Amino acid sequence: MTQPSVNKYGGHLVLATTSDPKSFNAITAKESSTSLVTGYIFEGLTTTNAFTAKVEPHLAKRWEVSADGLQWTFFLRKDVTWHDGHPFTADDVVFTFNDLIYNKDIPSSARDIYTIDGKIFKVEKINTYVVRFTLPVKFAPFLRGLGQEILPKHKLESIVKEGKFNTVWGIDTLPSEIVGTGAYRLAQYDPGQRLIFKKNPSYWKKASNEDFLPYMDKIIYLIVQNQDVALLKFMEGTLDAYGLRGMDYPLLKPLEKKRNFVVHDLGPDTGSQFIFFNQNPEVNPNTNKPFVEGHKLAWFRNVVFRRAIAHVIDKDKIIEIVKNKLGYPQHSSMGPGAGFFHNPNVAKYDYDLDKAKNILNKAGFKDRDGNGILEDTDGNELEFSLYTNSGASERLDIAAIISHDLEKIGMKVHFRNLEFNTLVGKLTSTFEWEAVILGLTGGIEPHFGKNVWMSSGQLHMWYPRQEKPSTDWEKRIDEIFDQGVQELDENKRKVLYDEHQEIVARQLPLIYTVLGSKLTAVRNKFGNLKPSNLGGIFHNIEEIYIKP
Repeated sequence: MTQPSVNKYGGHLVLATTSDPKSFNAITAKESSTSLVTGYIFEGLTTTNAFTAKVEPHLAKRWEVSADGLQWTFFLRKDVTWHDGHPFTADDVVFTFNDLIYNKDIPSSARDIYTIDGKIFKVEKINTYVVRFTLPVKFAPFLRGLGQEILPKHKLESIVKEGKFNTVWGIDTLPSEIVGTGAYRLAQYDPGQRLIFKKNPSYWKKASNEDFLPYMDKIIYLIVQNQDVALLKFMEGTLDAYGLRGMDYPLLKPLEKKRNFVVHDLGPDTGSQFIFFNQNPEVNPNTNKPFVEGHKLAWFRNVVFRRAIAHVIDKDKIIEIVKNKLGYPQHSSMGPGAGFFHNPNVAKYDYDLDKAKNILNKAGFKDRDGNGILEDTDGNELEFSLYTNSGASERLDIAAIISHDLEKIGMKVHFRNLEFNTLVGKLTSTFEWEAVILGLTGGIEPHFGKNVWMSSGQLHMWYPRQEKPSTDWEKRIDEIFDQGVQELDENKRKVLYDEHQEIVARQLPLIYTVLGSKLTAVRNKFGNLKPSNLGGIFHNIEEIYIKP
C-alpha cells in the first residue's frame, strides 16, 4: 500500500434525516427512507459517472456484447467480498435477478423495469466470475440499469425458499446480519435517534494512488423531527452538511466565512413534487368496501376536475414564499434537471382561481345551498382529505398554500400530515387515501420511472398494479415505455418520451408544483469533495476524507 502524503484516514461525517427507515431490504423498498440506508451497503455491476452521466464498470470490471445487442457477458471483479467475508460471485447476480427481482411473490419495483412486453431477461452463470444476460429484445438503458443492487445468495437463499423474504431485513434485524459489498456497513440503528455506518475494511475499491478506501471511519445520520431541527443542529455545529430549503438561504449564505462552510448550488433538482388523487376503483378485499367512495372516485377520475385543480397551484407564490425565489415551476414529468429527455413544450396551467371555478361549474360542481361549498350534481359536497408527510416543512408549506386556495374556490379540504412510512403504507398497501402531496427523486433515464408510469407498476400511485390499463391514455403510456426501451436511437427515444410527458400534462394523474434548487451547506473540512448536479455532494463518499 502506498503511503498517503497526508493522513487521510479516520474521522466521520454527520448528517440528518427526517424519517426512520421502513426496512433494510433493497429489493422491496419503495421509499427513500430505506434507499438512503441501502445505498451505502449494496452495489451494482455498473455505476453512472456523476459528471459525464456515462456508464462505468463497478462490480463488473468489463463486459462484451453480441453483434445483435441481445447477449451481454459480464466479467466480475475477483477481489470483492461481502461484509461477512464471503466471496462475491456470479451466483449472487443470478440469484438477485432470478430468485428476487423475477420472483412474482416478491413485490419488487425493479421487476417493472426489467420486464419488456411481459418478457424477462435470461440470467445465467457461465463460471464463478462470469454472468450472461440474454435479452428478449434490445434494451436501450441496459448498462445503466445494471446499477441495480446485488444481494447475497448465501444469506438469503434459504429465506426465499421458506417464503419469508418479504419480511426479512426489517428494522428489527441485527445490523451484522445485513451484508453488502459497499464501502460502508450498517453498524447501529437506534429508532428515532440515529443510524451509524462503519467502514468496510475489506472494500475492493482503491484510490488513484492505490490507497485503500474508504477514508472515513463512520457515517452518522441523526434522525430528527423535521428540517427545522436539522437546520438548528447544523447551526450549532452538530451536522457537517445540511440540505437547504429556499427559506434558509438568506440565513446561511452570509454566514459562510464566519462559520466556515460553503453553500453549494448544484442547479435544478432532478426530483418532483405534486398533488394527486386516488383513482383506484377496486374493492378492499378485507372489508368488501371500495377504496374510494363512489362519488369521490367519479370526481378524481374526471380529467376536467384535475385540470381545475391544476389552475389552483400558485407556482409563483410557492417559489417566492417557500423557495425564497430559488425554485423553478414544474410542468413536465421530467424536469429541466433531467437534461436531454426534458420536454418543455407541454400543456401549462396558469394560476387562475376564477378559471378553476368556472371549469368546475361547467362540470356540474355548484354551490347549490349557498354555504360556500361546491356540490356535485347529486348534492355531495366537494370535500376530501389531503395528506403529506410530516418532517418535510417545505412540503407542509406547499400543502398549506394549495389547501387555502382550494377552499377559496369552494372545496372543503381536511389536511393532515402523517409520518412518512405511514403515508407510504397507505399508498402501497392499504390504498385508503383520497389526495396526497408527495415527491419522487427522479433522474436522467426515463425508463427508470417505468414502475410509476406503467399501468401495472408497483408505484403507479393513483391506481397501482392494474391487470390491464384502465384508460386509453394509460394504455398509450404503456406502449411508449415498451417501445422506448427498445429504441436505440436516442433522438427517436426522445420523440417517444416527449409524447409521454405531453400525455401526462394533459391527463394530470400527477399535478406538478415546483422544483427547488439543489442547495447544500457543507463544512470546510472535507477533501476530495466533488459536487455535481447528478451525483450530489457525497456521491464519491469512499474517496472523501477529513482534512488535517
